[in-house]
Amino acid sequence: MAHTENTIQNRKNKHLLPCERGEIAALHKEGHSNREIARRLDRAHQTIANELKRGTTTQLKTGRKPYTAYFPETGQAVYEQNRKNCGAKSKLLVAMEFIDYACAKILDQDWSPDAVVGFAKRQTRWKDKPIVSTKTLYNYIDQSKLSVRNIDLPMKTKLSTKTKRIRKHRRVLGKSIAERPAEVEDRVEFGHWEIDTVEGQKSDDNALLTIIERKSRFYYAVKIDDQDHDSVDYAINKLQHSFGDLFPQVFKTITSDNGSEFSNLSSCLESITDVYFARPYASYERGSNEKHNGLLRRYIPKGKAISDYSRHAIKRIYQTLNNLPRKILNYQQPVSIFEKELAKLA
Repeated sequence: MAHTENTIQNRKNKHLLPCERGEIAALHKEGHSNREIARRLDRAHQTIANELKRGTTTQLKTGRKPYTAYFPETGQAVYEQNRKNCGAKSKLLVAMEFIDYACAKILDQDWSPDAVVGFAKRQTRWKDKPIVSTKTLYNYIDQSKLSVRNIDLPMKTKLSTKTKRIRKHRRVLGKSIAERPAEVEDRVEFGHWEIDTVEGQKSDDNALLTIIERKSRFYYAVKIDDQDHDSVDYAINKLQHSFGDLFPQVFKTITSDNGSEFSNLSSCLESITDVYFARPYASYERGSNEKHNGLLRRYIPKGKAISDYSRHAIKRIYQTLNNLPRKILNYQQPVSIFEKELAKLA
């Protein structure tokens, strides 16, 4: 059976051709309606109305009154000009002051592009100045339009190659994390910490004791002689002396893994701070500490001797991390939140 009518829909948003504009001019001059012209050209009638409006101009001739008429050349010229102006415009030159600021923060202070954008939005300095979004900033870096390159963004070049392994559980050194109070989980209350150690070279080297407050993400990295319980106990005692009477209020709980270096932690802080131990091989239960240890590795790569770094250099490293605006903190700096919480206790 033969079909007498074609019911296939034409593709929408197909632009008019110059020859079609000539047909529109001829049919319109003959007095045909927009709908009749549209039917003959197999177009939407609104397309014809838009084209007539686009290409209609007022003509002036000596000795005659001004008159308006549609000219296909005018319609084509307006169409081509509109095509030049369409599409998103680059803000690279408009926001150059912010771009320079962002590059300096990324290269000199190891901020991420997202941290720069989020922090800038909170500052009155940039309130009335053009800035770009995080996605646009990453696009400029990918397109090599900035002095920053992808190699300058340590987290972007990382790939996860770890596979899931099932291991036999070891014994837990003290109270399980399952016994930890519910208020520790939601990070609303200040004073709950996660603790871990970071090793340098495999033997005959110093180590780092790292500890982070869960609400503010304030981070300490303390150089210790060795990765054993005596060195950890000594560092904890120094921390107690540093905070004095405020220590029990600042350190309400500490969550550790089951490493042998923390075997004396419960007895060391008995009746002062509650100590809980994560489940064996469940580093995700101390996610904040693991994350910040990864950030620390930007400055002290694995296999690098920690003894090569002075205590002052290590202090500068963790202070840099504490001054890094965090998206999870609404782009506030951990050090500012920590100082506010200490002021409340004082």
